[in-house]
Amino acid sequence: MKQFYTRLIVLFILVLSTQSVQADTATKVIVSQVENQIFKDQVEALGSLGANESVELMSTVTEHVQAIHFDDAQRVKKGMLLLEMKIEEELATLEEQNAILEEAKRQVKRFTPLIANGSVAKTNLDQSKLEVSKANARINAIKSQIDERRIVAPFDGLIGLRNISVGVMLGPGTPIATIHDDSVMKLDFSLPSLFLSTLKTGVKIKATTDAFPKKVFYGEISHIDNQVDPLTRTIRLRALIDNTDHTLKSGLLMQVTLETNIRQALVIPEEAIIPNADKNFVLVVIEKEKIKTVEKRLVETGVREPGKVEVLSGLLAEDLVVIHGTMKAKSGKPIMIQAIQKGDETLMELMEKNIP
Repeated sequence: MKQFYTRLIVLFILVLSTQSVQADTATKVIVSQVENQIFKDQVEALGSLGANESVELMSTVTEHVQAIHFDDAQRVKKGMLLLEMKIEEELATLEEQNAILEEAKRQVKRFTPLIANGSVAKTNLDQSKLEVSKANARINAIKSQIDERRIVAPFDGLIGLRNISVGVMLGPGTPIATIHDDSVMKLDFSLPSLFLSTLKTGVKIKATTDAFPKKVFYGEISHIDNQVDPLTRTIRLRALIDNTDHTLKSGLLMQVTLETNIRQALVIPEEAIIPNADKNFVLVVIEKEKIKTVEKRLVETGVREPGKVEVLSGLLAEDLVVIHGTMKAKSGKPIMIQAIQKGDETLMELMEKNIP
């Protein structure tokens, strides 16, 4: 009986020694769990910014400037009188035509009752009515000439720098100033036509510019062009960005980022990827009889984001993949999990946790 207990103790010591050797020889690794996350394709482009509405104010007639009612960089309302040209001659002609009109109306009023008793020929009445119509037409033409000599704001907006002064002779096509409706900005940019299937109005965009390096502007696609450029194979898009604070200015160059094809996807840290030629592998943790080993597995990857890789096939949700120790861990050989990454922890933070 004493020999039996002695042999049992020796056997127990041998088992403990074997387990200790296995623990000492096991490769220490850090792993991460395969997660099911919302993933999206990010497409980047450069775009040019423009105002929602933009007009260069010009004269359509030749005349001297009599008064200017706006200042440089002034905000104006629709219909506000901005500039007046000399209209004395038109006002005099208008007064003359109003007198002619009144006289023609009096003749119509006088001839109308005389037609019934035959005192006046009907042609006299018809002639007076014709004079009334002619006078009204001439008055409307003169009023139109006066309107052409008064420049008004076509919409609410911001006036630019004025290019003229009081007394200057304006001619057709002479630029006066520009006016922009900058409450909403239009961002025009182009993308390769291969993204056409994922593009639609309403897609959200983010835009940045070197003029405001710490600020991100948000908008959405409002229009997609009706054709693909046959030379560049790109398609033009337009996004609208709210600018009620009037921060953005027309003409700015902006970097545009679109998020398309939003989907649920399996995601792993990019440290887990082991590239080999044109293929990608990962080490997946396998446990048999309470002994953890790894299995080298081929995976198909999709889109990459900073620090993350989309996995299209080869893994299942909740699989554990090695992210640190991939060079030392071998298929079928024991491993010891030092930590499990569950967020954006750094390597140092994971080592301090030392999660078994």
